[in-house]
Amino acid sequence: MDTLPKLAAAGAAVAVALVALAGAVIAGSGDESGAGAGVRPVLRWSPGACVTGGYALIECNDGESEVVGLAPDPPGPGDCPLDTDAVLRVGGGRTACVRNFLDPHPGAPGGGGGLLRPGDCVTLDGRERACARPGWYGKAVAIVPAATGCPAGTLDTLDGDSHVICLGRGGQVLDRGACVAEPATDVIARSAVTRVPCDSPHAWARVLSFEAAPGDCPPSSRRYLRADGGYRPVTCLYVLSK
Repeated sequence: MDTLPKLAAAGAAVAVALVALAGAVIAGSGDESGAGAGVRPVLRWSPGACVTGGYALIECNDGESEVVGLAPDPPGPGDCPLDTDAVLRVGGGRTACVRNFLDPHPGAPGGGGGLLRPGDCVTLDGRERACARPGWYGKAVAIVPAATGCPAGTLDTLDGDSHVICLGRGGQVLDRGACVAEPATDVIARSAVTRVPCDSPHAWARVLSFEAAPGDCPPSSRRYLRADGGYRPVTCLYVLSK
């Protein structure tokens, strides 16, 4: 589930469940014995409610996960518990924060689900992806309102809807000593900067430092990558091969 946050549309499942429940209640109200036998309890999206693998409410003896909190739609930082595995739209401007009873827990750091948190891997568009899957760009070390709040050791940032994802080592994020393949053109998108092993025949240059301006690069640097407005505007390079 590569969403940020991952919001599953549970509205259809809710509608089906409500229709079935209405029928059960009406049938029960016609029971002249008054015993109420066979009347199913009314299921509501509330903490403690149980959910099927298809994200429908169910009696808890058959559930696969539990509602651990309710939040606005979309949920903001801190609106769902940290151990949330999935966030479901349930209508009325609300979402349900859900956690599985058993493993796997995709909401665990790096699992690819739940809420974005430190330890999760993200693609260039800021969407979470399981770290075990290929194609992610970097690993989050913090999620903050602005890049100025990123902790020491942050190597790059990605902008989210209302937050900034601070990235550390891992994936395609460049670090000092990392090597890159030669770009096809002088002006390229960040997605076109390809990190390669330094002993690879495709290794063209090694990262020396990150600076505010090209003039701050070390004397041995002859080329640089520039990202206007980026967290690290200038990446100073030492060219390994012509």
